[in-house]
Amino acid sequence: MKYDITDAELNIMQILWSKNQQSSKSIHACLDKDWNIKTTNTLLNRLVKKGTLRFEKQGREYIYFVNVSKSDYTASKSEHFLQRLFNGKLSPFVAHFASYRKLSDDDIRELKKLINDWERRDD
Repeated sequence: MKYDITDAELNIMQILWSKNQQSSKSIHACLDKDWNIKTTNTLLNRLVKKGTLRFEKQGREYIYFVNVSKSDYTASKSEHFLQRLFNGKLSPFVAHFASYRKLSDDDIRELKKLINDWERRDD
């Protein structure tokens, strides 16, 4: 599934992924932005309309919950990125990334481990 979340909305999602079930006031307090509370509420309403959040009214407050896990969102965005720029192929992406950024020994070890794990799964 493709999630159409803006960078501003992603700030809110990050807060809720770290601690689900928060009021708009507590979400607003966690933001590193000079936004008005109305801006935060507008973004929360957009995320509800998009289906990435849901809410419950508790007294005078609305409590927000995530409907999309961070891992599902990351997988969707990663797949979309690979499809758009690399025809869905991982190796050209890794080659491109490695040519522009020096891979550390730890990066190389991790990549080798991932490849070994993938090969074992295919057996």
